[in-house]
Amino acid sequence: MFNRSLLVSLVFTLILIVSLPNETNSANILGFFPSPSKSHILIHSAIADALGHAGHNVTVLSTVPNINKNGKYNFIYINASNFADKFAKEMINNPQPVYKRMSQLVSNVIGMANETMGHPTMQQFLKNHKKSSFDLILYGYFMNEFHFGLSAYFDCPTVVSFVVQPMLAINSLVGNPEQISYVPTVLSGLKQPLTFFGRVQNFLASLVESLVLKYLLNHGNNKYYRTYFPADEYPSLDEIKKNISLVFTNHHFSQGPIRPNVPAMVEIGGIQIKEKPDPLPEDIKQHLDSAKNGAIFFSLGSNVKGSFLPKEKAKLLFDVLSKLPYKVLWKWEEADAPGFADNIVYRSWLPQDDILAHPNVKLFITHAGQGSVVESQFHGVPMVCIPLFGDQPANALNVIRAGYGLSLDYINLNAEDFKNTIIEVLDNPKYTNTIKQFSVLYRDRPMSARQVAVFWVEYILRHKGAKHMQSPAVFLNSWQLLSLDVIGFLLAVLFVVILIFIKLCKLICCRRKGKCVGKSIKTKKSN
Repeated sequence: MFNRSLLVSLVFTLILIVSLPNETNSANILGFFPSPSKSHILIHSAIADALGHAGHNVTVLSTVPNINKNGKYNFIYINASNFADKFAKEMINNPQPVYKRMSQLVSNVIGMANETMGHPTMQQFLKNHKKSSFDLILYGYFMNEFHFGLSAYFDCPTVVSFVVQPMLAINSLVGNPEQISYVPTVLSGLKQPLTFFGRVQNFLASLVESLVLKYLLNHGNNKYYRTYFPADEYPSLDEIKKNISLVFTNHHFSQGPIRPNVPAMVEIGGIQIKEKPDPLPEDIKQHLDSAKNGAIFFSLGSNVKGSFLPKEKAKLLFDVLSKLPYKVLWKWEEADAPGFADNIVYRSWLPQDDILAHPNVKLFITHAGQGSVVESQFHGVPMVCIPLFGDQPANALNVIRAGYGLSLDYINLNAEDFKNTIIEVLDNPKYTNTIKQFSVLYRDRPMSARQVAVFWVEYILRHKGAKHMQSPAVFLNSWQLLSLDVIGFLLAVLFVVILIFIKLCKLICCRRKGKCVGKSIKTKKSN
């Protein structure tokens, strides 16, 4: 006999489920990632993959071949020219401070962004997809602000992904406060709390970033924006930038610096790190499993190939590593290998996150790119840093200060220092203990980075761009943000009040003086 109460219960449950607001409706999301760097695409594609696994229909356009072969998104490759190899080679063989190459870097990046936008694959994509084809666009930010016009083209909200802690150009997108009195700039290499001279240095660094970088960015982006988004059809780029719903930064407050963030600035540090590592290729797994004394992982990042380094520098590295009693896994093109040894395995591309998760990896020799440092911190692997360019020197300095490892100067690198530094970090337990302690802290979150990313994207979708999250600072210029207009007005008022007061005092004095003179004359006449 059928249980009537059970039927009633099932019907009630079904009605309740149907009546609940549907917060997981599948949205059409476009991921637009024109950065030439593979390490950048790792970050951006991780967000796209998380959204795909959450049930959304995600399409990714990228100028780098798909790195995440198992990513849950539709991938379209835009085969534009990539200047990353040339730029990296120049920086390695002719190192210069980043500010000396800033103009060249910005020009190259914006030039490639223009080429990407005008590429036949991109133009065909736009012809096939008209207004309202997408519910949201996820941009991989790399100085390509004129691309924000795509949000007006598709009439949908904008979410931006940035690969390090927020800097001036990123903060300005959502009105995030700079706070240069105590928040070090990305490239300064300064540590909190700032000393007086640290604040001076930070102020000057921020001023240079504001005047130089912002000018270069605005000039290049405004030039190309009107090429693709004419004034008779689209608002200005400044207006477009005032409608950005959200910015993701690959950063976490536990890394420092401590800083205030507006609601539209969301930290997703470590988004590229898998919650469960993928199985390693069998040959790599065997190499690491057989490392009785431990293994060293050596990679100078996704943009640096072995052939970029001078042969004498490569030979120096090989001579030291080949004589150590450790297995070595080296990201290097085997055809350009500086030598072969039983303890060294070369591969042109390696699953870095999965390798660092292996328990036998005891040391990471790295270029100190932000993504690499974060993965090393997450897995608790100490580092020897060989920074090359960009934010890497500042990242390496932070590694030293935090006690996670040591750093070497690439230009003056010699065999003795290289060997001694490796041995110091491997043999001194303080580096391993310190970074493992931080690993526990870094992982301690209410939600994973992927969960945070999915929640906030869906929040923006649910609330049609979430205008209520927008900071009023977006609509103020620099003078207004610093209240210089208010201070000027109050000073003007004070000046007028003081002027009136002085005039009144003079008038009163004159009248009194006049009366005194009049009395004196009358007295003289009466006498």
